[in-house]
Amino acid sequence: MSPDLPFRHFHDQLTALNRRLLTMSERAESLVDLSVDSLLSLDEGKAEAVINADRELDIMEVEIEADALELLALQQPMARDLRFIVSAIKVTSDLERVGDHAVNIAQAALRLISQRTHINPDPEIEDMARRARAMLSDAIDAFLRADGSLARDVCARDDQVDTLHESVFRILLTHMMADARTINPSLEYLLVSRNLERVADLATNIAEDAVFLAEGKNIKHGGGEAPRTSALSG
Repeated sequence: MSPDLPFRHFHDQLTALNRRLLTMSERAESLVDLSVDSLLSLDEGKAEAVINADRELDIMEVEIEADALELLALQQPMARDLRFIVSAIKVTSDLERVGDHAVNIAQAALRLISQRTHINPDPEIEDMARRARAMLSDAIDAFLRADGSLARDVCARDDQVDTLHESVFRILLTHMMADARTINPSLEYLLVSRNLERVADLATNIAEDAVFLAEGKNIKHGGGEAPRTSALSG
């Protein structure tokens, strides 16, 4: 057997893992889009579709994690390949949690549909949804392309979503104080805002993993810029 064959097989396995991550990320992004659409249009069918699709992401997470662990056990990768496989396991977990937040938004939409009192969603919620969705897309792109610059840009944008979340809280609090009938729908929109903020946080997590993949540097939790000195480096 040619000595190049094991290397090519390993490379093919890495490529397949990359493709599966891309498929899972596209599905997670689509569920966020659909959940927000169900909220803004108060569409019961779309909300139910999000809830029913969550299991699909759960299965993807288990399958990708199994593939990654098999690569770690059988191939004993080093340096950047090792960083990619280890980080991929973490990214799939974050994507599964993105799906959970999409479900939470869809469930809020269903509860809003069932309520007698309705309020119009504030423009800040739409803005949050747009920004969080863009952060998620760019974070995955940065990870799959090992683009540290794009990943750092995603991390920097998280503060914008946090600021919008605080603004939504103040606006909804004003609604509730002015009219007690708006308390229940306001609380639902506040829950939606919180879930969108968490999607942005998860996008930031993925972006931080992208920096680690690209540069071997751990920037999580305000960490330093020094590269790790281990088998993961290089």
